[in-house]
Parts: sequence; structure tokens; C-alpha cells
Amino acid sequence: MKVFKFGGASVKDANAVRNVCDILSLYKNEKIIVVVSAMGKTTNLLEKIIETKNNLEFEELKKQLFSFHQKIICDLNLQKETFSMIEKATNKLKLSYKIDKKNNQAIYSAIVSIGEYLSSNILSCYLKKQNIKASWCDAKSIITTTEKHIDSSIIWPLTQQKFNDIVPPLFKKNSILVTQGFIGKNKLEETTTLGREGSDFSAAIFAYCGNADGVYIWKDVPGMLNADPKFFQNTIKLDQISYREALELSYYGASVIHPKTIKPLHNKGIPLYVKSFLEPKSKGTIINSSKDKDRLVPSFIFKHDQILFSIKPKDFSFLVEENLSDIFARLSKINAKINVMQNSALSFSILLDRRKINLNEILSAFREDYVIRYNEGLELVTIRNHDQKTIDFVTKGKRNILEQKTRNTIRIVLKDLKQ
Repeated sequence: MKVFKFGGASVKDANAVRNVCDILSLYKNEKIIVVVSAMGKTTNLLEKIIETKNNLEFEELKKQLFSFHQKIICDLNLQKETFSMIEKATNKLKLSYKIDKKNNQAIYSAIVSIGEYLSSNILSCYLKKQNIKASWCDAKSIITTTEKHIDSSIIWPLTQQKFNDIVPPLFKKNSILVTQGFIGKNKLEETTTLGREGSDFSAAIFAYCGNADGVYIWKDVPGMLNADPKFFQNTIKLDQISYREALELSYYGASVIHPKTIKPLHNKGIPLYVKSFLEPKSKGTIINSSKDKDRLVPSFIFKHDQILFSIKPKDFSFLVEENLSDIFARLSKINAKINVMQNSALSFSILLDRRKINLNEILSAFREDYVIRYNEGLELVTIRNHDQKTIDFVTKGKRNILEQKTRNTIRIVLKDLKQ
């Protein structure tokens, strides 16, 4: 058995759906679980729907959502097969929106999961229309999570048990099983989500439970690259890296693989392939236990629009464990995710993503007991397997604000000298 994961870009329109069908046709006589994300930018649109409190705006956004999917359905000539599915999704969206949404993470998960519900049904119907033996499966009937609705943790024994009960009988009927990424269900029968880009993790969960031969993540790039091509020219494809190297890169912010994906695959020695849905016969990248090729190519991870905070006790006391524990507790309370931290005798510095925080909330959390200052418009560069040439290249024309260096990794906070 293999597990294929197709992201939003790989099912963004009718031609993309046809391409998925063509890729699956290359793996005849294989049992494949297909994990699919919401189509295109559907999740972003659903998040806008959650945020709006204006009924007119809600109706307009809902119209955009279903016009987008209806066009794909019509282009694939699936009107008859998907009519009832669209109707159910519309009713679910209306019902969820009417509930008080203030700080309600349950409503968030219930609404955003509609994207995966639509995409998986459309893909499943199209495969059947092309005489490919496919079954649709609700991921919520298998993936069981804790009660937390967003960034939920997996209850592995229950998930394994449900996988064993549901998946083998489906494979006796058809060789392809189409399901959803990103979503699960808790013991209260409520929809939960695994975090943005969590479809990779979903694929790893299914692979772990089914002892898969491999997980294949299909992207619009030729494999795992040593830098994001949006920000870096002359990228190099990494033909092979280890689980550990992939985990390090994803931890530092590489966008190709969700950080939680690696552990379940590593635990069972299941290889992960990153391949191009534009060139499906190309080799791509393989991630496995071998470390032989980890240090051949430096890898770069850029995080823009960073903000560096400096936090000092007002009484000029040394920063000791008690102070640090208090600082971390305050940061945890406001859900601030730290990218870099460093302390001296009197000051604790943290780097955060400016787009993911409320600046006034951060300042209010510390002003009473600490002196807090900040520096905006910064860039964080992480280089794995660095050398002096690569360091000189990324720091040219920029001022080094903070640096952390180990044998394999250097992280540098930079400010453009033109600012």
C-alpha cells in the first residue's frame, strides 16, 4: 500500500484534477490511499467566512466558494454525481455560521473542513467516472484526536483500531481510497483540525496505521529544494536526505513538509517521497534513514517580517530561572510562538513573526514588571550545513543583529542596511 498526498495547488481546477487521475494511472494494480487538501485557496476563503459578522458579506463569500467548485464540477461534467454533496455542504456552512463564533474553535474546524469534504468528493466522483475503482472515505471516521479543536493531537490506539476496522474492507472493493487531509474527530464526535498544512501529517498517520510502502507528497516543485524558489535563485534539489535532516529543516520553517509528518514515518521506517505533479515520472526527493547525503548541499530558510523583543526586569536583577519561567508563562498565555531566543545576564531576547502576533498584547503582557523594547522589519536566515561562503552571501548589505551558530546550523537575524 502507498499513500499519496495532493495539496491545494494539485487540485486547483479541472485540469489539475485530471492530472491527478493521470498520475494514479501510472500506479496500476497498487493499493493507494489518496489524501487530498482543499482546492486552491479554499481554506483561506473559508477562514474569511468565519471572520465575517456581516450577513451580506457572508452570502457573497459563500457564493464565491460554491461558484469556484461548481465551475470545476461542470468542467469535469460531474453535475449529477455531486449535486447532493454540494447541497449538504451548503447546509452545513449555513448551520455552522449561525452559531455564535466568538472564540469558538469548534466552529472554525467545522467550517474549514468543508473544503476537504468538497475536494475529496469531487476527486472521488471523477475517478469513478474514469472507470478507476475508487472509494470515498471520511477521515473523521478514522483519525481520532484529543478534544482540542485546532492543532489537535492524535489518539493513536483508537486511530489504529478504526483504521483496521474500516480500510481493509474498502480495499477489498476498490484499489483507490480517497480521503481528506487536515481533519479528524474527537470523542465528542466534533470535527477537529491538525493545523494549517496538516494534510502531510494526515498522510503520515494513514501510512503508519497501514504500514505503507511509502508516502508520496505531490508538489509543484521537482522535489525538496535547498531554498524557497520564491526568494532564492539557482535552487538545488536535494535528491536524498535523512528523517533527521528533514525534521530539522521543517522545524526551522521549510515549507515543503509539515513538521509533525516525519516522526510516525521514522518510527516505522516508511520512506517519504517529494515529487512533482507537473513531472510525475521525475525522481524527486527521497527521505529515509540514510544520513549519507545530508551535508552535501547547504539549505537556506528565510523568514521575513520578524520582530525582536528585548525583555529586562525593572529592578535590574539578574535573569534567573524564576524570571525565565515567568516570561515563558506569559508568552504561552498569549500563544506567542518563538522563532529564536537568547539571554544575557540582564536581558532576554525573543524573535517572533510579526504577522502572527498582536503587538499591543505582547507589550501589555510585560510592561508592568519588565522593560520591553522591540526592533521591527527584520529577517531571520537559517542555514543548515553552512560554510563561510554561504554566510557571506546571505549577510551582504545587511547588519547582523543576533547570531546563533552550531556545527551544522547558523541562525542570523538581519536588518537591511537601506532601512
